Amino acid sequence: MRLHHVQVGMPAGGEDEARRFYRDGLGLAEVDKPAGLAQRGGAWFRSAGGAEIHLGVEADPRPPERAHPALAVDSTAELESLGARLEDLGFEVDWSQRYNALTETGGFERFHAHDPFGNRVEVVREVTDQ
Repeated sequence: MRLHHVQVGMPAGGEDEARRFYRDGLGLAEVDKPAGLAQRGGAWFRSAGGAEIHLGVEADPRPPERAHPALAVDSTAELESLGARLEDLGFEVDWSQRYNALTETGGFERFHAHDPFGNRVEVVREVTDQ
């Protein structure tokens, strides 16, 4: 089994803001929505590995406090590059827990950011040895 997609909420008309964060900031590819769903608004994005984040229009979107998608990258350089790109686009990137998930045998380093609608996104790099 593998994860196909995660859906998060957004307000109507927020597609361009979503593209700025998910496409321009995180580097995900936008995916065309099926015609029957495109009329509802929103936007879908896909990672190189195939997992998708779907942004669906909600009348009163309220981002969850802790629930979030976590996207994995392959290197510290990629992690830092994505964080810098988001910051350059004006998004706040929180590195305060960067090493909190590391143990003597591995774990991951990370940052957190919030999309334009308040949805938390985590970006991680797995560490297999130290």
